[in-house]
Amino acid sequence: MSQIIYKIAPEALWREAEKQGRFKGAPVDIADGFIHFSTAAQVRETAKHFAGQSDLLLIAIDGEKLGSALKYEVSRGGSLFPHLYAPLAVDAAIWVRPLALGADGSHQFPKLEDE
Repeated sequence: MSQIIYKIAPEALWREAEKQGRFKGAPVDIADGFIHFSTAAQVRETAKHFAGQSDLLLIAIDGEKLGSALKYEVSRGGSLFPHLYAPLAVDAAIWVRPLALGADGSHQFPKLEDE
């Protein structure tokens, strides 16, 4: 079974990455020196950092394709979060779906494979 991790990204940034073949990260990723990801158990909490944003994509990534550049490190609340210390090859994406806002203003998630 693959190790699926998730990235929430602005659609414009991801579409540009698709043209280039790699995603260098959002501004917060670039500032921190790694690309932030979440596990299925973490991604809904992560979405709260994007409150009210409607131009987002949820990207499922096969973590096994990322090799040793993927590290799980202690972050929010002591949980281990996946961080990628390299650009993300877009072909590591299993799927890309819109992360729409519901009527209540919260992001509407699809069923995740590892839930």
